[in-house]
Amino acid sequence: MPRSPRISTNQNSANFTSLIFTMNFKEIFSVSLILFSVIDIIGSVPFIIQIKKREGRIHAEKATIISAVLMVVFLYLGQSILNLFGLDVASFAVAGAIVIFIVAMEMLLGITLIKDDPDVKGTGSIVPLAFPLIAGAGTLTTILSLRAVYEVQNVLIGILVNLIFVYLVLRSVSWLERVIGKTGFAILRRIFGVILLAIAVKILKTNLFPL
Repeated sequence: MPRSPRISTNQNSANFTSLIFTMNFKEIFSVSLILFSVIDIIGSVPFIIQIKKREGRIHAEKATIISAVLMVVFLYLGQSILNLFGLDVASFAVAGAIVIFIVAMEMLLGITLIKDDPDVKGTGSIVPLAFPLIAGAGTLTTILSLRAVYEVQNVLIGILVNLIFVYLVLRSVSWLERVIGKTGFAILRRIFGVILLAIAVKILKTNLFPL
């Protein structure tokens, strides 16, 4: 016997209502704030400007989309992917920390250690911008931790909120570069180079020598 249209409509309404109730705005705010602190896209502006100087432009759409794919895939399949390759979260974090360490040395010493293929433009928007700067080991392991505490859809919305902000910052790099100026950029590059170096050392120490 065919299902009544009214019953189907009522079920759809119930599903939608259930989704709204599971969208806890307090959780979304907490997740968004935690990810904002971990990603720290504002603090990464000097490094983003450095990538722009090296490559000529920042591919904001590419960097944001790749970061989104990494974050969402890790949200749903992160632990399974690590298990598939016989890896643990600590090993993944150490790998990301090594890349951050190299980036920090570039900023401090004014040298280029991560060599891009001259025939392929825009690779800097993938490595090291999308990974590990935006969707790095810290961000991805934080997402795994958040999933254990919050509803998945609330974590997903928190990721989306942060990616929108990341995209807006990447699109505004040229304006930020003009505002900061060459002298300001040189100072900030070294300051944030030290900060990135400290972050890398902390990640390495935490994961290589756990208490």
